[in-house]
Amino acid sequence: MKFMKLGSKPDTVQSKGDNVRYVATELETELIVTIGNIKFYLHKFPLLSKSGYLQKLIATSRNEEKKNQVDEVDISEIPGGSVAFEVCVKFCYGITVTLNAYNVFAARCAAEFLEMNETFEKSNLAYKIDVFLNSTIFRSWKDSIIVFSTTRDLSPNYTNEFTLKRCLDSIAYTASIDTSKVEWSYTYNRKKKLDEKAVPRDWWVEDLCELHIDLYKQAIEAIETRGKVPVEVIGEALHAYARRRIGGFSKGSVRVIDKSLTESIIELLPEKKGSVSSSFLSKLLRASVFLGCEETVKERLKKRISEQLEETAVSDILMFDIDMVQSLVNEFMDRDPKSHPKASVAKLVDGYLAEKSRDPNLLLQNFLSLVETVSSFPRQSHDGLYRAIDMFLKEHPGIDKSEKKRVCGLMDCRKLSAEACEHAVQNERLPMRVIVQVLFFEQIRVNGSSTGYSTPELTTTTLNTEDDEWDHVKEY
Repeated sequence: MKFMKLGSKPDTVQSKGDNVRYVATELETELIVTIGNIKFYLHKFPLLSKSGYLQKLIATSRNEEKKNQVDEVDISEIPGGSVAFEVCVKFCYGITVTLNAYNVFAARCAAEFLEMNETFEKSNLAYKIDVFLNSTIFRSWKDSIIVFSTTRDLSPNYTNEFTLKRCLDSIAYTASIDTSKVEWSYTYNRKKKLDEKAVPRDWWVEDLCELHIDLYKQAIEAIETRGKVPVEVIGEALHAYARRRIGGFSKGSVRVIDKSLTESIIELLPEKKGSVSSSFLSKLLRASVFLGCEETVKERLKKRISEQLEETAVSDILMFDIDMVQSLVNEFMDRDPKSHPKASVAKLVDGYLAEKSRDPNLLLQNFLSLVETVSSFPRQSHDGLYRAIDMFLKEHPGIDKSEKKRVCGLMDCRKLSAEACEHAVQNERLPMRVIVQVLFFEQIRVNGSSTGYSTPELTTTTLNTEDDEWDHVKEY
C-alpha cells in the first residue's frame, strides 16, 4: 500500500479519557473545537493560519466580552469526524502524519470543509493530498478501490465530488485496459482453465466484490460508460458479486438478506441476450421470489430466462415449482416460433418432470399441462418423456385407468430407444395397451433393420385398442 508522510515534528497530540484531545505544550489553550462528544483543546495560530473556515467562524463568534476568553466552536458536521480533523490538526502543527488509502479521502474532504486550500495558503493540505492522490493512489488498482470504499462512510453533503469522480475514473479506466498491459496484482480465485501467462479478461471482478452495493453500482456503471469491457464480462462480474454477497446464492438456497441488494444486481444486468448465463438468471429469479421482490422485477427475469431457455440446464430450473416452469415455457412460446430451438426446450421439460415427478404431491393436471404445452416440439427421442411418465406413475399409484391412459398417451412409442423399449415391456406400471404398442413397434424396427427397409409411418392409433380388451392378458 502506498503512503505519504507530512510534517516532521514528534506526535504531541494526546488523549485524556475517551473524549478529550490536546496538544502537549507549555502554551495555554486558546481554542476548543467540539466534534460530537470529543473536544480538542488547541491553539489559534497554527489552525487559523491554514484554515479559512475556522478563521471566519471564530471571527463571527467573537465579541468584546469574550475578548480574553477561550473561543469554543462546534464543527460536528465535518466529514470524517474527529479522526479526519485530527489529521488536519497535526498538519497545522507540523506534526508527522501518515496518509494512506484508508484515511486520505476523509482527510481531503475535511481539508475542503476547513478551507485548507491554495487560496488561503500555498502548499496547503488540500493541495498536498491532491498531489498524492493523482501521482500515487489513483495509479494503484487496489489503493483506488480502498479509497473508493471509504467514501461511503462520509456524508454526501460534504463529499468532494471531484475527488470521488477521479477515483471512479481510475477504477473504470484500469478495469477497461487491454489485458496485455495488466502488470499489477489482482485477486482471482475462481476455478477456470486459464493460460498461466495470460491475464483473464475478467481479472478485476473479484476485487470489486469488496465494495458495498451502492458503490459497486457506481463502479459498474462507470465501467460500462467507458464501453471497453464486453457485456459478457459485466455479466460475470455481477455473478461473482452475487455469489460473494448473497448468502446461499451459489447453492440456490437464498438466506435472508437485504432485498434491495438483489434488486440492484438485477437492475445492473446487461440487456444483451447471452450476456448473463441462464444459471445466474435462474438463481436471481429464485432469490427475487424468496425475498418478495416487485412483480416487475420477477417478470423481467422470467422474460430474460425464456429468451435463452434452450441454454438452461435442468438443475437451473429444478429449484422452481411447476407453475413457474409452466410460466417460463409459455413465455418462450410467445416468441417468434421460427426462432424456437424447441427440441432443446422439450428435452429440458422432460428432464425437469423426471425429477419433479418424484414429488407425490405433484398434481396430475399440472404434469399433463406442462407436457402438452411442448407436445408439438420435435423430439428425436421420447426416452426422456418416458422416464418422466414412469416416475410419475411410480409416485402416483392411485391414479385410475383413464388418467393413466391419458398420461401414457403423451408418449410416442416409436421414438423410444432399444434400451427404453426393453425397460418398458417389463414395466408393470404401464397399461397393457402401451406395452403391446412398444412390442409392436420394436418388432417392426427390428424387421426393418434386418431387411434394410425403414419403419413404416404408423401412428399410435394403429393399436389404440381399449385397455378392457387386454384385461385378460397377464404378462408378455
